[in-house]
Amino acid sequence: MLVAVYSKKVNKATIPIFMRFAAVTERFGWKLILEKELKHQLVKKTGIFKETEVFSSHEDFHQGIDLAFSIGGDGTFLRTVAYIRDSGVPILGINTGRLGFLANIGDEFFEDALELVRQKRYDFQKRSLLRVDTERGIYGSDNVAMNEVTLLKKDTSSMITVDTFLEDKYLNSYWADGLIVATPTGSTAYNLSCGGPIVTPGCQVHIITPIAPHNLNVRPVVVPDNMPIKLRIEGRERNYLISLDGNAKSIKQNEEVLIRKAEYMINVIKLEDTNFLDTIRNKMSWGKDQRN
Repeated sequence: MLVAVYSKKVNKATIPIFMRFAAVTERFGWKLILEKELKHQLVKKTGIFKETEVFSSHEDFHQGIDLAFSIGGDGTFLRTVAYIRDSGVPILGINTGRLGFLANIGDEFFEDALELVRQKRYDFQKRSLLRVDTERGIYGSDNVAMNEVTLLKKDTSSMITVDTFLEDKYLNSYWADGLIVATPTGSTAYNLSCGGPIVTPGCQVHIITPIAPHNLNVRPVVVPDNMPIKLRIEGRERNYLISLDGNAKSIKQNEEVLIRKAEYMINVIKLEDTNFLDTIRNKMSWGKDQRN
C-alpha cells in the first residue's frame, strides 16, 4: 500500500513521531511517499528518508496513492485535503498538539490507529466542500474549501456591506466586519468563534454567519447546500479580502462571488472507537465542572 504523508514542519517534538510512524509502516509493509518540502526537512534533520518518493501537487494523488496521513493540526489536515481534491484518497489526521476536530488522533494513540487501519476496522465519513468562483477567477483551480469561505474588510476600521443572494433571490445585506459561509465541517472553526451553530458532519447544509454584525437582530442562517450563494461586497475601500480556509486574496468592490457545493467529497477515515460527538464533548469541555 502506498501511503502519502504531509506535515507543515519538523521539529524536536515531532521527529520521534515521524520515526515511530516510519517504523510502524515499514513493519506493515506500507510504502511511504512524502510531500516534497517535508522530505527535505526530514532528510536535513534526521538523515533518513533519503530514498523515499515525493509528491508535490494534487495530480500525484491520481497515481496510485492508497491512503493519506496528515501529521499536525487541523490546518495541516486542510492543506492535505488541498492535495487530495477529487482523487478519492481517504485521509486520517494525527494530531501533534492540542485536540483537533479534524486531526483528532492523539500522537500517543496513533500506533493503535494505524493498526486499526491495517485491519480495515474503519468507515469513511464523507465531508463536503465549497467551490468558489469569482469574476476574475482569482483562485484558479485552487478554488475549493473544506471549512469556510470568508469575506472580510481590509485596511480599514469601517464596516462593510455584503449583499447576499440564495438562488438569485435576495436574502440580506449584512452590515458587519465580514461574512462566513461554512460547511458542516467548518461549523466548528471560524463559524463557531463568531456565534454560528455546530452542525454534525453529514448534514447537507451551508451556514451563513456574519462577523460582528451592526444589527443585533441579525443571526446565522442555515440553508440547503444545493442552493448557490452569491455574495457582493461594498464599502468605503476599493479592495477587500476573500479567504478560502485561510488562503486569503484581494477582491474588488462589487465583484461577485458564487459559492456552490463542490462536485466531489472527501473521504475522512472514521475509526471504530472515535466519533464526532466524543471529539466535540472533549474539545468543548462539556459536562465538566470547572468552577474549581
